[in-house]
Amino acid sequence: MSVAAAPAGAGFATPVEYDLVKLFLGFSGLVIGQFMAILDIQIVAASIAQIQAGVGATSDEIAWIQTIYLLTEVMIMPLSAYMTRLWGTRPMFMVACVAFMATSVWAGLCTSIDMMIFARALQGLAAGAMIPPVFATAFTAFPPERRVTATVIVGMIVTIAPTIGPTLGGHLTEALSWRWLFFINVPPGLLVLFLVGRWGNFDKGDPSLAKGVDWLGLIAMSVSLLCLQFVLEEGAKNNWFEEDFILGLTVLSVLSGAAFIWRELTYRQPIINLRLFADRNFSLGIFVSLITGMGLFGGTFILPLYLGQIRGFSAADVGMTMLVSGVTMFVTGPICRMFLIHFPVRYTIFGAFLIIAASFGLGVRLTDDWGFLEFIALQALRAFGIMVAMISAQQLTVSTLRQDQMKDGSAILNLTRNVGGALGLAMITTILITQTRVHFAELSAAMGGSVHGQGLIAGMTGFMADKGLTDPDGAALKAVRHMIGRNAQVMAFADAFYWLAISALVAAVVALFGNPVRQAPQSSSGVH
Repeated sequence: MSVAAAPAGAGFATPVEYDLVKLFLGFSGLVIGQFMAILDIQIVAASIAQIQAGVGATSDEIAWIQTIYLLTEVMIMPLSAYMTRLWGTRPMFMVACVAFMATSVWAGLCTSIDMMIFARALQGLAAGAMIPPVFATAFTAFPPERRVTATVIVGMIVTIAPTIGPTLGGHLTEALSWRWLFFINVPPGLLVLFLVGRWGNFDKGDPSLAKGVDWLGLIAMSVSLLCLQFVLEEGAKNNWFEEDFILGLTVLSVLSGAAFIWRELTYRQPIINLRLFADRNFSLGIFVSLITGMGLFGGTFILPLYLGQIRGFSAADVGMTMLVSGVTMFVTGPICRMFLIHFPVRYTIFGAFLIIAASFGLGVRLTDDWGFLEFIALQALRAFGIMVAMISAQQLTVSTLRQDQMKDGSAILNLTRNVGGALGLAMITTILITQTRVHFAELSAAMGGSVHGQGLIAGMTGFMADKGLTDPDGAALKAVRHMIGRNAQVMAFADAFYWLAISALVAAVVALFGNPVRQAPQSSSGVH
C-alpha cells in the first residue's frame, strides 16, 4: 500500500510514492524518540531525594537537574528546523537520538552534582532536537487524509509523557535505583535508530543552507531563550525583580530577543522564519498553544505539589493519583480525531478550553482533605480538555501554512508550548508564595481578633499543659501558627487554580477569532 506524497517545498524533497505501512513504521520511530525526550522532563520529579543523596547535592543544587534540562531543550528547539532543512529529518534525528542515549547513560553513571548538571545539559540539547521534527513530519510526509491521525498520535505523546513521568520514575526508583531513570532510555533508543534508519526517509536535506549560516541570529536567539527560561524557572524563588541578577537577565533577554527579531526579519537566510506570524491562524494558534502549555505543565506541577505538601502523599501515591490524567488522555486521543473531522477547529478549541476552565474551577473549592477521589473529576475534565485543545491548536497553527513552512512552524509551536509550561510554573509558584503570605496575615489577624480564635488558643494551651510541656503557651502558639499556615497554603492553591481557569477562558475567547479551516477529507483518497 503506497501513498502519493504531497509536493515538496523549498529545502524539502519527498519520494513520489511512499508505502503507507513503512511510512507509519518510520514515523513511529520519531514518536518513540519524542516520547523519551518529553518523558525525561518529569521522570526524575518523584525521585529527587534519591538522586540528591546519590550525587551528594544540596537542596539548591539538585533543582538544577531539572532546570538545566529545560534551559538547553528550549534553546535548541528553534534551531532544529534549520538542521532538518540542512541535513534532512532522518540523519538529524538519528544523531540526536544517539546523543540522547549517550548522555542518558552518562547521567546515570554520575557520582557528583557537577557531572550530573553537565550531562543533563547535553541531554536536554539532544532531547530538544528530537521534539519538533515529529510534528513537522506528520504534516509534510503524510497525505492530507492521514494527517489528522498522525497529529492525534503526536498529541497523545506530548500530553501523556509528562503526566506518567512521575509515576514511572517513582516505580523505577523503588524497583531498581534512580540510575535506571536514565539507563531506561537505551532500549527504546535502539528501537528508534532501527525504525528511523530503516524506514525514515521522509525528506532530503539542502546542503546549500550551510553557506551563510546566521550565526548572529543564532547567538541572539540562544541568549534570549536561555535568559528567559532561567528567569521563569528561578524568578519566583528570588522575589523576581527585587533580585538584581533576575532583573539583569530579564533586560538581557528582552534586548537579545529584539536583536534576534530584527536579524531574522532582515537576513537573507534566517534561522527561523518569523514572517509566519503574519498568518492570522498561525499567530492565534501559537497563543492558544502557549496557554495549553500552561494548562498541561501547570496542572502536572500543581497537583503533585499539593498532594505532597498538604496531604503528605508518597511518590507512589502521587503517581497513582496522577494516573487518572494519563488514562483519560489516552482514551481521548481517538475522540479528538472525530472532533477535528466533524467540527470547525476554532469551535473545538473554544469548547475544549471551556472544559479546561471548568476543571480548574473545581479546584477553587479545594480543601485540605482532598485526595484521590476528590481529584478524579478535576483530572478527567482537565486531561480531556487539554488533549482536545492541544491537537486542535496544532491544526489551527499550521492550517494555512505552506509545505515548506511546516518545519519552522513546528519548531516555533513546540518552543511556545514549553515556554508556556515554564510561564505556568512561574505563575503558580509566584501565586503560591505571595498568596500564602497574604492569607496567613489575614487568618492570623482574624484569629487574634475573634472570641473563637482566643478560645482555640486557650484550649490548645490547656492541652499542651496537660501534656506536661514546660512552655505550654509557646507550644500552643506554634501549633496554631502551623494550622494557620496549612490553611493559608490551601487557600493559595485554590487561588492558583482560579488563575489557571481565567487563562483558559481567555484562550477560549481568542480561538474564536481564527479564520475558518477546511479539514482534509478522511477517506481512502491517495491510498492505493
